[in-house]
Amino acid sequence: MTSNRAIDKIIQQAIEAGAFDNLPGKGQPLKLDENAHVPPEWRMAFDMLKKHGFAPGWVEQRREIEESLSAAREALARAWAWRAEALESGEDADWVAAEWGRAQEHFREQAEAINKKIRNYNLAVPSERVSRARMDAEREIKQIIE
Repeated sequence: MTSNRAIDKIIQQAIEAGAFDNLPGKGQPLKLDENAHVPPEWRMAFDMLKKHGFAPGWVEQRREIEESLSAAREALARAWAWRAEALESGEDADWVAAEWGRAQEHFREQAEAINKKIRNYNLAVPSERVSRARMDAEREIKQIIE
């Protein structure tokens, strides 16, 4: 078995000998437009969608899910920061706790809606490799608190 060093040495010797000087496309940018993960029978359709500024429906769904999740996380983080500021400024602790509880409940409702979107998304994706795990609201709340 040839080691990586030996392979690197062989390649370096070939470079120094000029073995790669006259390759077709030398100095041209690589064409990385083709996605190897897209089945060949879908490539033309995806290429047409891309050229005209569209994406497959499941890609748009994923974008919407990630935006919704990000917005929900940001709102929960703002509520947690508000809680800390309110307690520090001497607001009534019971009232602050109640407001924080409402923020958490609202986040759980958002998580439930997002998880429904994730379920529908996972049913629409062409491969399990691009599926999305459901969000765990309790774990998300715990992460914000910590």
